[in-house]
Amino acid sequence: MATVKIEKSYIQASAKLMAKKTPAKQKKIEAITGEDLIQKVKQLNHQLSKEEKAKACGYYSVNKNGIERVNMMQFLNALIEAEGIDLDSATKTNGRGGRSASYRIHVQSNGNLLVGSAYTKELGLQTGDEFEVILGRKHIRLKQMEREGDIAENAVAS
Repeated sequence: MATVKIEKSYIQASAKLMAKKTPAKQKKIEAITGEDLIQKVKQLNHQLSKEEKAKACGYYSVNKNGIERVNMMQFLNALIEAEGIDLDSATKTNGRGGRSASYRIHVQSNGNLLVGSAYTKELGLQTGDEFEVILGRKHIRLKQMEREGDIAENAVAS
């Protein structure tokens, strides 16, 4: 009997919620950016909390249940951008990202030393370029051999 009463009250409560009209969508104000954003925040400086400032500047959204959610990250990013602060580092690469050259390499498990493409690109090396390996006491030096085409050009120039 007790479970039947609970189920009935649950069904009745669910029906009441379904019958309730969803709140009317409020007219969302456009998010303020740039100098206007800075002026508005200064105007509201001591009056509101940061969440209320973000909402007053238009940085909020309303979900399907009519609940407002403050978009703090968008607000703070817009403030940073409005102040002219660039947090993204400018890359000198072609935009593909990746790691930067550390000028250190490690011996691999098979005993090989791998010189990465960052170094070969920096030196303008091409597939098939040859090097002489010169072993020192505690170092290995690579000396680029002249290309066959370069030797022919040098012989003609002499």
